[in-house]
Amino acid sequence: MAHVDLLEPSPTVRVVRIESAPFAENSYVVFRHGETECLVIDPGFEPQAIIDCIGSLHLKPQAILLTHGHSDHIAGNASLRVEWPTLPIFIGHGDASKLLDPAGNLSGAFGLAITSPPADRLLADREMIDLAGLTIAISEIPGHSSGHVVFVINNSTPLLVFGGDVLFREGVGRSDFPDGDFEVLAAGITHRLYTLADDTIVFPGHGEPTTVGHEKRHNPFVPA
Repeated sequence: MAHVDLLEPSPTVRVVRIESAPFAENSYVVFRHGETECLVIDPGFEPQAIIDCIGSLHLKPQAILLTHGHSDHIAGNASLRVEWPTLPIFIGHGDASKLLDPAGNLSGAFGLAITSPPADRLLADREMIDLAGLTIAISEIPGHSSGHVVFVINNSTPLLVFGGDVLFREGVGRSDFPDGDFEVLAAGITHRLYTLADDTIVFPGHGEPTTVGHEKRHNPFVPA
């Protein structure tokens, strides 16, 4: 059964973390305090928990944002689209093909054959988007997957990063998949995340939230 936490990382933004089996993957519902529109980030294998959360908070989803195309981060897309048929899907341009390809999204290896509706919008590195009252910078950080992006919410103090499987609390995402590369991943963390303010909060695809400052001091895989 999914584990659900309501977090208040800043005075203006609320985050619901929904940890779903079987890979302990974090999906997120993100919204501005006092507003009704929300974003869903990386819906995993327990989409009903996301749907229930949105309903209980009387929110209206505006988009699905995907950090990358691996199956544990896209498995809930189809169910959310059944619930909200016009809900658009956003993903980095380099991972869009994984949505339709069980081999590319790694579900085929587990005999699951997960597919998603296709992307409605492809995101580019350093693009800025405004959704649900949030100003979001797109930062492309490959190495775990070739088209992985992270989402940086700029109109929050502190900054909030939804980082998928790039940077974990004292860890990093796997780089042993077919399109992975540890050196590329480490360089992206160093040049695209460690340059953010130390109090920037990172919400990872697995595990507990962390901060840029903590990882610069304590991450054994990518020291500052």
